[in-house]
Amino acid sequence: MPEHDMHYFREALILLAGAVIAAPLAKRLGLGTVLGYLFVGILLGPMLRIVLGGGEILNFAELGVVLLLFIIGLELKPSRLLSMSREIFGLGLAQVVVTGLVLIGPILVLKLTSFNAAIIIAFGLALSSTAFALQILEERGERNTAAGQRAFSILLFQDLAIVPLLAIIPLLTPFSAGGNTNPLLDFGIAIAAIVALFIAGRYILNPVFQLIATSGAREAMIAAALLVVLGSANLMQFAGLSMAMGAFLAGVLLAESSYRHELEADIEPFRGILLALFFMAVGLSLNLDVVVKNWLMIVIAVPVIMILKSLLIYALCRLFGSNHNAAIRIAGLLPQSGEFGFVIFTAAATAGIFSSDTASLLIAIVTVTMALTPFTTMLAERLQTASEHEELEENFENAGSDVLMIGFSRFGQIVSQTLLAGGTDVTIIDHSADQIRNASKFGFNIYFGDGARKDVLLAAGIQRAKVVAVCTYGRATTDRIVNLIQAEFPETRLLVRAYDRAHTLSLRDRGVDYEIRETLESSLVFSRKTLEMLGMDEEIADEIVSDTRRRDEDRLKVQAIEGIYAGNDMLHTRPVTPEPLIKPKRAAERIDLKESEDEPAETEHQ
Repeated sequence: MPEHDMHYFREALILLAGAVIAAPLAKRLGLGTVLGYLFVGILLGPMLRIVLGGGEILNFAELGVVLLLFIIGLELKPSRLLSMSREIFGLGLAQVVVTGLVLIGPILVLKLTSFNAAIIIAFGLALSSTAFALQILEERGERNTAAGQRAFSILLFQDLAIVPLLAIIPLLTPFSAGGNTNPLLDFGIAIAAIVALFIAGRYILNPVFQLIATSGAREAMIAAALLVVLGSANLMQFAGLSMAMGAFLAGVLLAESSYRHELEADIEPFRGILLALFFMAVGLSLNLDVVVKNWLMIVIAVPVIMILKSLLIYALCRLFGSNHNAAIRIAGLLPQSGEFGFVIFTAAATAGIFSSDTASLLIAIVTVTMALTPFTTMLAERLQTASEHEELEENFENAGSDVLMIGFSRFGQIVSQTLLAGGTDVTIIDHSADQIRNASKFGFNIYFGDGARKDVLLAAGIQRAKVVAVCTYGRATTDRIVNLIQAEFPETRLLVRAYDRAHTLSLRDRGVDYEIRETLESSLVFSRKTLEMLGMDEEIADEIVSDTRRRDEDRLKVQAIEGIYAGNDMLHTRPVTPEPLIKPKRAAERIDLKESEDEPAETEHQ
C-alpha cells in the first residue's frame, strides 16, 4: 500500500479507536457521547496534531447528518408533517427571523463589520446545530416529547432557511460581484427538484425496492438504500437546497413504504459511525491559533450569542403555547450555532463580504458554542420545575398489536419482556414521560397516552388487539380503565393487575377475564425459598406453597359470595383471621415417613 494511502488508513484507525474510547467514557461521566466525540477530535487534532485535515473529514462526515435526517424522515408520514406545519412555519420562522434581527444589533454596535456582513453573520449565527440537537434528543429518548417535537420543527425550518440565506449572499456582495445569478431561476430549479423527488418517491422507488427484495440480494438492498439517500441529497444540493433537506424529504416520501423498516435497519450502522465522525471532525477543524489570537472576542461573543438565543427561544416557545419545562428544554438544546454556519460564512468570505480571517473567527465561535451545548442541556435540566407534569405528543403511528398493554411500571415491564421473548408483539401506552423516555431507549413499542380515554385506546389499536393487559398501579386508575373498556369495548378480553384482596374481589365481580394481585406470586415464591433455606425438601416446599395458594383461592370464593369479612360471626367489623398454615396431608405423611426412617431400628434385646 502506498505511503499516502497508509497515512489515511492510520488516521482512520486512530479515529475509530478514539470513538471506541470516547463514547463509553463520556456516557459513564454523564456527559453524553456528543461531547466525548468532540473532545477526542480536539485532542487528536488541534492539541496533539495526530490527525490533520479536519476540514476535509468534516465535509465527508456531514453524510452522517444527511443519513440522520433520512431516518427521521422515515418516521414522519406526509400527513404527520402537514400536522406540524404550524410549528415549522410559525415557531421555526419566528425563531430564525427574530433571532437574526436581534443579533444584528450587537454586531453593529461593536462595529465589527459592515451592515451587509452583519446581516449574513447574524442570520448564520441564528441557525442551530441539527446534528448536535437531534443526537442529544435521541440519547435522552426525548424525540417524541412536546419539547423534542418543537425543537425538531425549529431545526427543520432552519434547514429550509439555508436556501434564502445562500441566495442573498450574491445580492449583498460588494460591487455586485457574483451577482449574475437569477433568484427566480434558482427558486424554479429548487421547486423542480422537489417535484422530481416527489414523483420518484411516489412512483419509482417502491417498485425498485420490490424488485430487489424478490431477488434476495441483501447487499443490493443496502446499496439501493444508500443510493436513495445520497441521490436525493445530491439532487437537492444541485438545486441549491441542503443535502440534509433532500435526504429528509426522501425519507418522508418512503415513510409509508412497506420497506421502511428494512431501509432504516440498513442505513442505521452507516448513520451512527458517520455521525460520530462528524462530531470528531468538528473538534479536529477547530483552529486553536484563531482561538488564542481572538480569545477575548470569543469569551465575550460566545455567552452573548448563547444567552440571547436561549432567552429568545424560551420566549417564543412560551408564546406558542409551551409550558415552562418544555420551553426551557428547547432553550437549553438550541442556543448554539450550527454546522450550516460553516457553509454560510465560507460562502460569504469567498464572495468578499468579509475576510477569511473573519470567517475563521466565526467558525471558531460556532465550534465553541457547539462544544458547550451538552452543558447548556444539563443547566436546562436544573432550571425545570418539578410541579409541572411533562406531556408527550400522542403519536400512535404503527400502533396495533395482539396485546395492548396499559401501564409500564415494574410489573408491566416484566410482563412485556416475557411476551416479547415468546414472539408476541406488544403495544404499550403509558402516561409517564419518564417511562416513555426510558423505555424508548431499549426499543419498546411504547406510546404516550392516557389509557382512561377512549380516543387514546382507539388510536393505540384496541379494536385489533386480542387481549388488553391493564398493568397500571393504583386501584382508582385501574378501575377507570376497566370500566371504560367494558362499557365501550365489551368484547375485549381483559387481564388486570389487582392492587389488593378487595380489589381482586371487585374485579371478579365485574367479570374480567383474569386478574392477579400484584404481590401474590412474588410472596409465595419468597415463602418457598425461605422454607428451602430452612432445610425443607424442595418438593415438600412446593406442595406447601401450592396448598397455600389453593386455600387463598377457596377463601376468595367464599368472600366473593359473603363479603370481604366472611368468616367473622360477630359484627363484621374486622377482617377474617387468616387460617393457620398447616402442612398439606401428603406433605405431612411424607414428613412422618421420613422421620420414621431416620429413627434407629430397635434391637432384639430392647
